[in-house]
Amino acid sequence: MSLLTDLINLNLSETTDKIIAEYIWVGGSGMDMRSKARTLPGPVSDPSELPKWNYDGSSTGQAPGEDSEVILYPQAIFKDPFRRANNILVMCDAYTPAGEPIPTNKRHAAAKVFSQPDVVAEVPWYGIEQEYTLLQKDVKWPVGWPIGGFPGPQGPYYCGVGADKSFGRDVVDAHYKACLYAGINISGINGEVMPGQWEFQVGSAVGISAGDEIWVARYILERITEIAGVVVSFDPKPIPGDWNGAGAHCNYSTKSMREDGGYEIIKKAIDKLGLRHKEHIAAYGEGNERRLTGHHETADINTFLWGVANRGASIRVGRDTEKEGKGYFEDRRPASNMEPYIVTSMIAETTILWNP
Repeated sequence: MSLLTDLINLNLSETTDKIIAEYIWVGGSGMDMRSKARTLPGPVSDPSELPKWNYDGSSTGQAPGEDSEVILYPQAIFKDPFRRANNILVMCDAYTPAGEPIPTNKRHAAAKVFSQPDVVAEVPWYGIEQEYTLLQKDVKWPVGWPIGGFPGPQGPYYCGVGADKSFGRDVVDAHYKACLYAGINISGINGEVMPGQWEFQVGSAVGISAGDEIWVARYILERITEIAGVVVSFDPKPIPGDWNGAGAHCNYSTKSMREDGGYEIIKKAIDKLGLRHKEHIAAYGEGNERRLTGHHETADINTFLWGVANRGASIRVGRDTEKEGKGYFEDRRPASNMEPYIVTSMIAETTILWNP
């Protein structure tokens, strides 16, 4: 008698060349993720080999009921850590039947920025630090916290070890390995300052691939928390009061910044970001004003400042970058619920294409 797990873990390659492709897209809220699977005749290595597909946009808040068809365009392929073998995850963006990007398709505009010759020549690298909070499923309270109560003050939890300091490590480590299996360039994980809060880092990734990898990493995390029976929150300030918020710090460099004399290019880029501070803040995540208070390692939302090794600044430059005269900088303003296609392309557009 087969167990359910035996059937879930069946290796299809033993009996058929067919594979399963899980098509993934961003839903109507701009943060919810949707997916559905289809059977393909054999292994696929490039998105251009995949068929377009459609879905009912009226059920995702992305189309009216009388004209509900939305078309998925495959854009990036990853190995499927859940089904394994030759099965794949497919990151898609969404269009009307006439070929127009729907409003929640932020990838389309980002791809235009990243295809500009001046941007291509600068080979923009991104390293994104995605923070998130694990919540108990039924009470929506952080894992490890007493229901209706609070743990001890912050201090022992950041990168902490032990049953009274670290909550949810099994979920986090499963996610780490699943992302590596999928082919996502996940570069690390750590426990964050607030108990029950964690971070993973993706990068370095070039151009549009940074957004693809963050979205698929988020999808994998949602799937793993589904299995574990906990809820992942990307709210930038899940618990009011004297608790750290959750961000998605964006580390960034261009070819010119990474070469000799790059520090001067970095300073010019930071000056440009300062001139467009309000525009960036408006695009850096919903509810970010609850996080960017000037406390808990943030700069006030209405203030733009930068500094070397200053985690209370809008932009932080590392000591190594200052010492070597080249390297990267960190934009600490994006919230944990930021749209990675918007944030990455906006930073490139402001620092490379925009002339104040």
